[in-house]
Amino acid sequence: MSSGGFHVHGPHDHAVEHATHGHDAAHHGADHGGSSSTNKIAMFTAIVATVGAIFAYMGGATQANAGLMKNDAAIKKTEASNQWNYFQSKSTKQSLAELARDLTPAETEKAKYQGKIDRYEKEKNEIKAVAEKLEADAHAFDQQSEAQMHQHHRWAQATTALQVAIALAAIALLTKKKWLEYGMYGVAAVGLGVGALAFLHI
Repeated sequence: MSSGGFHVHGPHDHAVEHATHGHDAAHHGADHGGSSSTNKIAMFTAIVATVGAIFAYMGGATQANAGLMKNDAAIKKTEASNQWNYFQSKSTKQSLAELARDLTPAETEKAKYQGKIDRYEKEKNEIKAVAEKLEADAHAFDQQSEAQMHQHHRWAQATTALQVAIALAAIALLTKKKWLEYGMYGVAAVGLGVGALAFLHI
């Protein structure tokens, strides 16, 4: 991103820059009879940097989704709490109506209060159903949020592994150590494997 003549580098920019330098070094080595391993490492770095950038994006997206779902769960819990308070209010009114019915001697008054009691009982059942539905929705959002966070951690682990592979590739370019090349391929394979787990929601 450029602004006022300044350029801000992201992590993948540096990785691609390494790959570019490695690619230049490969041409230089070829001119001097060097092996093709340097060119392979440079290509490997560019590919892994691209995949790592995708993994990082997916990690950020799943983290944002987890936050949104956790917020939805909190809203549902608040709404459920309000419904239970409303339920309690109806229960109090019903108890008072029952007390008035039991204390009044007139049958007509008893019938009037009984009508209120029946109405409060019906309203309580409706309110209870709404409150339980909201609680179930909140629980579902919590579970979805946890699943998204688990997936986020997988993407983060995969991204970290690929960043380590890129670092090993840079060191391998400098030192020409064969075991470092094997190491970078191995760590990259681990990163891709974890990324596959994240993609499969495992």
